[in-house]
Amino acid sequence: MVKLIGICGGSGSGKTSFVKELKNNLDGQEVCFISFDDYYRPREEQQVDSNGVKNFDLPESMDIAQFLTDLEALKNGESITRQEYSFNNELAEPKDITLESGKVILIEGLFIYHFESLKQQFDLKVFISADDEIKIIRRIQRDQLERNYPLDDVLYRYKNHVIPSYKKYIEPYVGEMDLVVNNNQTYKKAAEVLSVYVKSLLD
Repeated sequence: MVKLIGICGGSGSGKTSFVKELKNNLDGQEVCFISFDDYYRPREEQQVDSNGVKNFDLPESMDIAQFLTDLEALKNGESITRQEYSFNNELAEPKDITLESGKVILIEGLFIYHFESLKQQFDLKVFISADDEIKIIRRIQRDQLERNYPLDDVLYRYKNHVIPSYKKYIEPYVGEMDLVVNNNQTYKKAAEVLSVYVKSLLD
């Protein structure tokens, strides 16, 4: 039976870096890694706030129906092809991503515990935590370097989109987690522990 592991956390918590560490630790294993980011709806379908700024930090931004369809295919041993998410980065060229099924499916994303139809499928729920001041610094560094966002825009989105969304759609589920990783400094040991657990599921 396929096992599902979820990895969530606020923007800037380091969940994507944590997953990269897991990928390195589990290289060659029968593990399928899915980024929920690749299921954002197209840019033109995103909601805008009162100032006309597109808000990507809402559960409605995600195509949960397509995600659940693809997840079911993976659980049934099929492969899927999906275009890489790059709608909020005009400098990026989207690529086609082909995912092969595995004995363990690891899903990373912001709102994966908000959707009950998805949350109830997880065999293990992981949450990456970090202090707010650390998360905003990481967010600034990422959005300026990778997405070419000006600082004023980054701070506006963080204050008006990211924080309200985190408080409403992400933080309330922390108490339901099986594992909370403190990533104020490093996630290395936690990644090692989780990697050992995943390998035990594959045996």
